[in-house]
Amino acid sequence: MSNIKHQEDLNLEEFVFDGYENVVLDDLRKIDEKDRENLLMAGIDLEERQRSASFLHVNHSKALCKTCDKGVEVLDIKEALEKYQGLKDYYWKLIDPDKDEYTKAVYEKLHGGYFIRTEKGAKVQNPVQSCLFIKRDKVGQNVHNIIIVEEDSELHIITGCSVAHDVNSALHLGISEIFIKKGAKLTFTMIHNWSSNVHVRPRSVCTIEQDGVFINNYILLKPVKSVQLYPTIYLNGRGAVATSSSVIVAPPGTYINAGTKMVLNAPETKAEIVSRTITTGGTIVAPGYIQGNAVPAKGHLECKGLILKDGIIHAIPELEGRVTGVELSHEAAVGKVAQEEIEYLMARGLDEDEATSTIVRGFLNVDIMGLPPELKQAIDKTIEDARDEMF
Repeated sequence: MSNIKHQEDLNLEEFVFDGYENVVLDDLRKIDEKDRENLLMAGIDLEERQRSASFLHVNHSKALCKTCDKGVEVLDIKEALEKYQGLKDYYWKLIDPDKDEYTKAVYEKLHGGYFIRTEKGAKVQNPVQSCLFIKRDKVGQNVHNIIIVEEDSELHIITGCSVAHDVNSALHLGISEIFIKKGAKLTFTMIHNWSSNVHVRPRSVCTIEQDGVFINNYILLKPVKSVQLYPTIYLNGRGAVATSSSVIVAPPGTYINAGTKMVLNAPETKAEIVSRTITTGGTIVAPGYIQGNAVPAKGHLECKGLILKDGIIHAIPELEGRVTGVELSHEAAVGKVAQEEIEYLMARGLDEDEATSTIVRGFLNVDIMGLPPELKQAIDKTIEDARDEMF
Protein backbone atom coordinates (compact mmCIF):
# COMPACT_ATOMS: atom_id res chain seq x y z
CA MET A 1 0.00 0.00 0.00
CA SER A 2 1.11 3.55 -0.68
CA ASN A 3 2.31 5.76 2.15
CA ILE A 4 0.64 8.79 0.62
CA LYS A 5 -1.17 11.05 3.10
CA HIS A 6 -4.77 11.60 2.03
CA GLN A 7 -6.68 14.80 2.68
CA GLU A 8 -8.72 14.74 5.85
CA ASP A 9 -12.46 15.50 5.83
CA LEU A 10 -13.43 19.11 6.39
CA ASN A 11 -15.36 20.57 9.29
CA LEU A 12 -18.36 22.17 7.60
CA GLU A 13 -19.10 24.18 10.73
CA GLU A 14 -16.08 26.37 9.97
CA PHE A 15 -17.91 27.90 6.99
CA VAL A 16 -20.89 30.25 6.65
CA PHE A 17 -23.82 28.86 4.62
CA ASP A 18 -26.38 31.61 5.25
CA GLY A 19 -26.83 35.31 4.79
CA TYR A 20 -24.80 36.33 1.74
CA GLU A 21 -27.42 37.21 -0.86
CA ASN A 22 -26.45 39.40 -3.81
CA VAL A 23 -27.66 42.30 -5.85
CA VAL A 24 -28.82 41.05 -9.25
CA LEU A 25 -26.79 42.37 -12.20
CA ASP A 26 -27.93 42.93 -15.77
CA ASP A 27 -24.44 43.19 -17.27
CA LEU A 28 -21.21 41.30 -16.50
CA ARG A 29 -19.27 44.49 -17.16
CA LYS A 30 -20.64 45.81 -13.86
CA ILE A 31 -18.50 43.31 -11.96
CA ASP A 32 -16.11 44.94 -9.49
CA GLU A 33 -12.94 46.01 -11.29
CA LYS A 34 -10.80 44.13 -8.74
CA ASP A 35 -12.57 40.85 -9.55
CA ARG A 36 -12.43 41.04 -13.33
CA GLU A 37 -9.00 39.45 -13.71
CA ASN A 38 -10.03 36.43 -11.63
CA LEU A 39 -13.12 35.92 -13.76
CA LEU A 40 -11.10 36.24 -16.95
CA MET A 41 -8.67 33.58 -15.71
CA ALA A 42 -11.69 31.36 -15.10
CA GLY A 43 -12.60 31.69 -18.79
CA ILE A 44 -15.40 34.24 -18.41
CA ASP A 45 -15.79 36.85 -21.14
CA LEU A 46 -17.23 39.95 -19.46
CA GLU A 47 -18.05 41.44 -22.87
CA GLU A 48 -20.11 38.33 -23.71
CA ARG A 49 -18.76 38.27 -27.23
CA GLN A 50 -19.68 35.06 -29.04
CA ARG A 51 -21.58 33.69 -26.05
CA SER A 52 -25.05 32.21 -26.34
CA ALA A 53 -25.82 32.74 -22.65
CA SER A 54 -24.22 33.83 -19.37
CA PHE A 55 -24.87 32.74 -15.80
CA LEU A 56 -23.25 34.10 -12.64
CA HIS A 57 -23.77 32.82 -9.10
CA VAL A 58 -22.09 34.77 -6.29
CA ASN A 59 -21.85 33.46 -2.72
CA HIS A 60 -25.38 32.21 -1.92
CA SER A 61 -27.53 33.39 -4.81
CA LYS A 62 -27.85 34.09 -8.52
CA ALA A 63 -26.39 37.39 -9.64
CA LEU A 64 -27.02 37.23 -13.40
CA CYS A 65 -28.76 34.95 -15.89
CA LYS A 66 -29.05 35.98 -19.51
CA THR A 67 -29.77 34.06 -22.72
CA CYS A 68 -28.68 35.65 -26.00
CA ASP A 69 -29.26 32.97 -28.65
CA LYS A 70 -32.10 30.67 -29.64
CA GLY A 71 -31.97 26.95 -29.03
CA VAL A 72 -30.80 27.00 -25.43
CA GLU A 73 -32.49 27.81 -22.13
CA VAL A 74 -30.52 28.90 -19.04
CA LEU A 75 -32.16 29.36 -15.63
CA ASP A 76 -31.20 29.41 -11.99
CA ILE A 77 -31.86 25.89 -10.68
CA LYS A 78 -34.44 27.19 -8.19
CA GLU A 79 -36.38 28.84 -11.01
CA ALA A 80 -36.14 25.66 -13.10
CA LEU A 81 -37.46 23.52 -10.24
CA GLU A 82 -40.47 25.81 -9.97
CA LYS A 83 -41.07 26.07 -13.73
CA TYR A 84 -40.76 22.33 -14.40
CA GLN A 85 -42.56 20.99 -11.31
CA GLY A 86 -39.46 19.79 -9.52
CA LEU A 87 -37.62 18.36 -12.55
CA LYS A 88 -38.66 14.90 -11.33
CA ASP A 89 -36.87 13.09 -14.19
CA TYR A 90 -33.56 14.84 -13.58
CA TYR A 91 -33.14 16.35 -10.11
CA TRP A 92 -31.11 14.01 -7.84
CA LYS A 93 -31.56 11.15 -10.32
CA LEU A 94 -27.87 10.41 -10.95
CA ILE A 95 -26.37 11.23 -7.56
CA ASP A 96 -27.45 9.90 -4.18
CA PRO A 97 -27.99 12.79 -1.72
CA ASP A 98 -26.53 10.56 1.00
CA LYS A 99 -23.37 9.74 -0.94
CA ASP A 100 -21.26 11.74 1.54
CA GLU A 101 -21.49 14.74 3.85
CA TYR A 102 -20.90 17.16 0.98
CA THR A 103 -23.77 15.92 -1.20
CA LYS A 104 -25.99 15.83 1.86
CA ALA A 105 -25.11 19.44 2.67
CA VAL A 106 -26.19 20.55 -0.82
CA TYR A 107 -29.38 18.50 -0.60
CA GLU A 108 -30.33 20.06 2.73
CA LYS A 109 -29.31 23.66 1.90
CA LEU A 110 -29.48 24.67 -1.77
CA HIS A 111 -28.14 28.10 -2.66
CA GLY A 112 -28.58 27.85 -6.41
CA GLY A 113 -26.75 26.69 -9.52
CA TYR A 114 -27.51 26.60 -13.22
CA PHE A 115 -30.06 24.73 -15.32
CA ILE A 116 -29.06 24.50 -18.99
CA ARG A 117 -31.20 22.80 -21.62
CA THR A 118 -31.03 22.75 -25.41
CA GLU A 119 -33.93 22.41 -27.79
CA LYS A 120 -34.15 19.18 -29.77
CA GLY A 121 -31.98 19.44 -32.88
CA ALA A 122 -30.49 22.82 -31.94
CA LYS A 123 -26.87 23.44 -32.96
CA VAL A 124 -25.88 26.17 -30.51
CA GLN A 125 -22.92 27.87 -32.19
CA ASN A 126 -21.61 30.00 -29.32
CA PRO A 127 -20.69 28.62 -25.89
CA VAL A 128 -22.80 29.10 -22.80
CA GLN A 129 -20.63 30.56 -20.04
CA SER A 130 -21.26 30.16 -16.33
CA CYS A 131 -19.34 31.28 -13.27
CA LEU A 132 -19.63 30.14 -9.65
CA PHE A 133 -17.96 32.89 -7.67
CA ILE A 134 -17.18 33.39 -3.97
CA LYS A 135 -16.74 36.97 -2.80
CA ARG A 136 -16.80 36.74 1.01
CA ASP A 137 -14.38 35.11 3.44
CA LYS A 138 -15.37 31.78 5.06
CA VAL A 139 -18.32 31.32 2.68
CA GLY A 140 -19.64 27.80 2.17
CA GLN A 141 -21.28 27.66 -1.26
CA ASN A 142 -23.79 24.92 -2.20
CA VAL A 143 -24.82 24.64 -5.85
CA HIS A 144 -26.67 22.05 -7.91
CA ASN A 145 -26.33 22.15 -11.70
CA ILE A 146 -28.38 20.26 -14.27
CA ILE A 147 -27.50 20.05 -17.97
CA ILE A 148 -29.84 18.46 -20.52
CA VAL A 149 -28.63 18.19 -24.12
CA GLU A 150 -31.67 17.11 -26.07
CA GLU A 151 -31.72 14.72 -29.00
CA ASP A 152 -29.51 15.67 -31.99
CA SER A 153 -28.48 18.99 -30.44
CA GLU A 154 -24.98 20.38 -29.85
CA LEU A 155 -23.69 22.62 -27.07
CA HIS A 156 -20.43 23.92 -25.58
CA ILE A 157 -20.39 25.05 -21.95
CA ILE A 158 -17.51 26.96 -20.36
CA THR A 159 -17.85 26.98 -16.60
CA GLY A 160 -15.40 28.92 -14.48
CA CYS A 161 -15.07 28.77 -10.71
CA SER A 162 -13.21 31.46 -8.79
CA VAL A 163 -12.96 33.69 -5.72
CA ALA A 164 -12.48 37.40 -5.14
CA HIS A 165 -8.92 38.61 -4.72
CA ASP A 166 -9.25 39.17 -0.98
CA VAL A 167 -10.92 35.89 0.03
CA ASN A 168 -8.66 33.94 2.37
CA SER A 169 -10.73 30.83 3.01
CA ALA A 170 -13.86 29.29 1.45
CA LEU A 171 -15.60 26.02 0.58
CA HIS A 172 -17.34 25.20 -2.71
CA LEU A 173 -19.73 22.22 -2.87
CA GLY A 174 -21.09 21.48 -6.33
CA ILE A 175 -23.47 18.81 -7.63
CA SER A 176 -23.75 18.38 -11.41
CA GLU A 177 -26.08 15.98 -13.23
CA ILE A 178 -25.61 15.82 -17.00
CA PHE A 179 -27.95 14.12 -19.48
CA ILE A 180 -26.83 13.70 -23.11
CA LYS A 181 -29.67 12.38 -25.24
CA LYS A 182 -29.62 10.34 -28.46
CA GLY A 183 -27.29 11.81 -31.09
CA ALA A 184 -26.45 14.86 -28.96
CA LYS A 185 -23.02 16.36 -28.33
CA LEU A 186 -21.74 18.29 -25.33
CA THR A 187 -18.34 19.89 -24.90
CA PHE A 188 -17.90 20.83 -21.26
CA THR A 189 -14.88 22.87 -20.19
CA MET A 190 -14.33 23.53 -16.48
CA ILE A 191 -11.65 25.99 -15.37
CA HIS A 192 -10.80 26.29 -11.68
CA ASN A 193 -9.16 29.54 -10.60
CA TRP A 194 -9.35 29.40 -6.80
CA SER A 195 -6.86 30.59 -4.17
CA SER A 196 -4.45 28.92 -1.79
CA ASN A 197 -6.87 28.32 1.11
CA VAL A 198 -10.05 27.28 -0.73
CA HIS A 199 -11.50 23.75 -0.52
CA VAL A 200 -13.46 22.36 -3.48
CA ARG A 201 -15.77 19.32 -3.51
CA PRO A 202 -17.58 18.80 -6.85
CA ARG A 203 -19.68 15.67 -7.41
CA SER A 204 -20.65 14.99 -11.03
CA VAL A 205 -22.36 12.20 -13.00
CA CYS A 206 -23.16 12.08 -16.72
CA THR A 207 -25.24 9.64 -18.78
CA ILE A 208 -24.89 9.34 -22.57
CA GLU A 209 -27.54 7.80 -24.80
CA GLN A 210 -27.17 6.22 -28.26
CA ASP A 211 -24.63 7.99 -30.51
CA GLY A 212 -24.16 10.74 -27.95
CA VAL A 213 -20.79 12.47 -27.53
CA PHE A 214 -19.29 14.00 -24.39
CA ILE A 215 -16.01 15.95 -24.46
CA ASN A 216 -15.01 16.84 -20.91
CA ASN A 217 -12.11 19.24 -20.22
CA TYR A 218 -10.72 20.22 -16.82
CA ILE A 219 -8.05 22.89 -16.24
CA LEU A 220 -6.45 23.77 -12.88
CA LEU A 221 -3.28 25.84 -13.03
CA LYS A 222 -3.59 28.05 -9.94
CA PRO A 223 -3.10 27.32 -6.20
CA VAL A 224 -5.93 25.75 -4.19
CA LYS A 225 -5.95 24.17 -0.75
CA SER A 226 -7.71 20.95 -1.70
CA VAL A 227 -9.83 19.47 -4.49
CA GLN A 228 -11.78 16.21 -4.69
CA LEU A 229 -12.99 15.66 -8.24
CA TYR A 230 -14.06 12.30 -9.71
CA PRO A 231 -16.80 12.63 -12.33
CA THR A 232 -18.50 9.40 -13.38
CA ILE A 233 -19.61 8.97 -16.99
CA TYR A 234 -21.98 6.20 -18.10
CA LEU A 235 -21.98 5.34 -21.80
CA ASN A 236 -25.41 3.70 -21.87
CA GLY A 237 -26.33 3.90 -25.55
CA ARG A 238 -24.91 2.08 -28.56
CA GLY A 239 -22.18 4.15 -30.24
CA ALA A 240 -21.75 6.59 -27.34
CA VAL A 241 -18.36 8.31 -27.13
CA ALA A 242 -16.68 10.09 -24.20
CA THR A 243 -13.34 11.85 -23.89
CA SER A 244 -11.96 13.39 -20.70
CA SER A 245 -8.86 15.61 -20.69
CA SER A 246 -7.32 17.29 -17.66
CA VAL A 247 -4.38 19.65 -17.14
CA ILE A 248 -3.39 20.16 -13.49
CA VAL A 249 -0.57 22.02 -11.71
CA ALA A 250 -0.02 21.65 -7.94
CA PRO A 251 2.22 24.20 -6.16
CA PRO A 252 3.34 23.75 -2.52
CA GLY A 253 0.48 23.48 -0.04
CA THR A 254 -1.98 22.13 -2.62
CA TYR A 255 -3.71 18.74 -2.39
CA ILE A 256 -5.59 17.56 -5.47
CA ASN A 257 -7.44 14.28 -5.89
CA ALA A 258 -8.80 14.49 -9.42
CA GLY A 259 -9.65 11.76 -11.88
CA THR A 260 -12.41 10.28 -14.03
CA LYS A 261 -14.48 7.10 -14.08
CA MET A 262 -16.07 5.80 -17.30
CA VAL A 263 -18.42 2.84 -17.62
CA LEU A 264 -19.08 1.33 -21.05
CA ASN A 265 -22.52 -0.24 -20.80
CA ALA A 266 -23.38 -0.59 -24.51
CA PRO A 267 -21.84 -1.99 -27.71
CA GLU A 268 -19.71 0.18 -30.01
CA THR A 269 -18.89 2.62 -27.23
CA LYS A 270 -15.52 4.37 -26.92
CA ALA A 271 -13.93 6.05 -23.91
CA GLU A 272 -10.65 7.94 -23.46
CA ILE A 273 -9.14 9.55 -20.37
CA VAL A 274 -6.05 11.75 -20.76
CA SER A 275 -4.42 13.33 -17.69
CA ARG A 276 -1.47 15.75 -17.58
CA THR A 277 -0.21 16.67 -14.12
CA ILE A 278 2.68 18.74 -12.78
CA THR A 279 3.75 19.18 -9.19
CA THR A 280 6.04 21.96 -8.02
CA GLY A 281 5.69 20.88 -4.40
CA GLY A 282 2.04 19.90 -3.95
CA THR A 283 0.32 16.51 -3.92
CA ILE A 284 -1.69 15.11 -6.83
CA VAL A 285 -3.66 11.88 -6.69
CA ALA A 286 -4.75 11.03 -10.25
CA PRO A 287 -7.17 8.07 -10.39
CA GLY A 288 -8.54 6.88 -13.70
CA TYR A 289 -10.97 4.01 -14.15
CA ILE A 290 -12.58 2.44 -17.21
CA GLN A 291 -15.01 -0.46 -16.94
CA GLY A 292 -16.10 -2.42 -20.01
CA ASN A 293 -19.46 -4.21 -19.76
CA ALA A 294 -20.31 -4.69 -23.46
CA VAL A 295 -18.71 -5.61 -26.79
CA PRO A 296 -17.46 -4.33 -29.05
CA ALA A 297 -16.18 -1.51 -26.84
CA LYS A 298 -12.86 0.29 -26.50
CA GLY A 299 -11.29 2.31 -23.71
CA HIS A 300 -7.91 3.95 -23.25
CA LEU A 301 -6.42 5.64 -20.21
CA GLU A 302 -3.32 7.84 -20.32
CA CYS A 303 -1.82 9.45 -17.21
CA LYS A 304 1.45 11.38 -17.36
CA GLY A 305 3.02 13.45 -14.59
CA LEU A 306 6.06 15.69 -14.15
CA ILE A 307 7.72 16.34 -10.79
CA LEU A 308 9.53 19.66 -11.21
CA LYS A 309 10.17 20.23 -7.49
CA ASP A 310 9.74 17.99 -4.47
CA GLY A 311 6.10 16.92 -4.44
CA ILE A 312 3.94 13.82 -4.95
CA ILE A 313 2.10 12.46 -7.96
CA HIS A 314 0.17 9.26 -7.29
CA ALA A 315 -1.21 7.89 -10.55
CA ILE A 316 -3.85 5.17 -10.15
CA PRO A 317 -4.87 3.72 -13.54
CA GLU A 318 -7.54 1.01 -13.35
CA LEU A 319 -9.12 -1.11 -16.07
CA GLU A 320 -11.92 -3.59 -15.47
CA GLY A 321 -13.19 -5.78 -18.28
CA ARG A 322 -16.28 -7.84 -17.58
CA VAL A 323 -17.04 -9.47 -20.94
CA THR A 324 -15.05 -11.43 -23.50
CA GLY A 325 -13.72 -9.24 -26.31
CA VAL A 326 -13.69 -5.85 -24.61
CA GLU A 327 -10.57 -3.77 -25.48
CA LEU A 328 -9.09 -1.67 -22.69
CA SER A 329 -5.58 -0.22 -22.44
CA HIS A 330 -3.59 2.23 -20.36
CA GLU A 331 -0.23 3.96 -20.09
CA ALA A 332 1.06 5.85 -17.09
CA ALA A 333 4.34 7.64 -16.42
CA VAL A 334 5.56 9.88 -13.60
CA GLY A 335 9.00 11.45 -13.54
CA LYS A 336 11.13 14.39 -14.56
CA VAL A 337 11.69 16.32 -17.75
CA ALA A 338 13.81 14.11 -20.01
CA GLN A 339 17.43 15.25 -20.09
CA GLU A 340 17.79 14.41 -23.78
CA GLU A 341 14.91 16.78 -24.58
CA ILE A 342 16.58 19.57 -22.60
CA GLU A 343 19.92 18.95 -24.33
CA TYR A 344 18.23 18.94 -27.74
CA LEU A 345 16.79 22.41 -27.16
CA MET A 346 19.99 23.72 -25.58
CA ALA A 347 21.86 22.66 -28.71
CA ARG A 348 19.55 25.03 -30.58
CA GLY A 349 20.41 28.05 -28.49
CA LEU A 350 18.20 27.90 -25.38
CA ASP A 351 19.61 27.90 -21.89
CA GLU A 352 18.56 25.13 -19.49
CA ASP A 353 15.71 27.08 -17.86
CA GLU A 354 14.35 28.19 -21.22
CA ALA A 355 14.54 24.63 -22.54
CA THR A 356 12.77 23.21 -19.50
CA SER A 357 10.11 25.92 -19.66
CA THR A 358 9.47 25.18 -23.35
CA ILE A 359 9.02 21.47 -22.64
CA VAL A 360 6.64 22.20 -19.78
CA ARG A 361 4.59 24.48 -21.99
CA GLY A 362 4.24 21.70 -24.55
CA PHE A 363 3.25 19.30 -21.79
CA LEU A 364 0.47 21.67 -20.69
CA ASN A 365 -0.71 22.28 -24.24
CA VAL A 366 -4.50 22.50 -24.41
CA ASP A 367 -4.86 22.95 -28.17
CA ILE A 368 -6.41 19.50 -28.44
CA MET A 369 -9.38 20.68 -26.42
CA GLY A 370 -10.81 22.82 -29.21
CA LEU A 371 -11.29 25.89 -27.06
CA PRO A 372 -12.62 29.19 -28.42
CA PRO A 373 -9.87 31.73 -29.24
CA GLU A 374 -10.77 34.09 -26.39
CA LEU A 375 -10.62 31.31 -23.83
CA LYS A 376 -7.43 29.91 -25.33
CA GLN A 377 -5.76 33.31 -24.89
CA ALA A 378 -6.82 33.44 -21.25
CA ILE A 379 -5.45 29.94 -20.63
CA ASP A 380 -2.20 30.77 -22.42
CA LYS A 381 -1.74 33.66 -20.02
CA THR A 382 -2.47 31.39 -17.07
CA ILE A 383 0.13 28.91 -18.34
CA GLU A 384 2.68 31.72 -18.67
CA ASP A 385 1.96 32.78 -15.07
CA ALA A 386 2.32 29.18 -13.90
CA ARG A 387 5.65 28.83 -15.71
CA ASP A 388 6.95 32.02 -14.09
CA GLU A 389 6.07 30.60 -10.67
CA MET A 390 7.78 27.28 -11.47
CA PHE A 391 11.10 28.77 -12.51
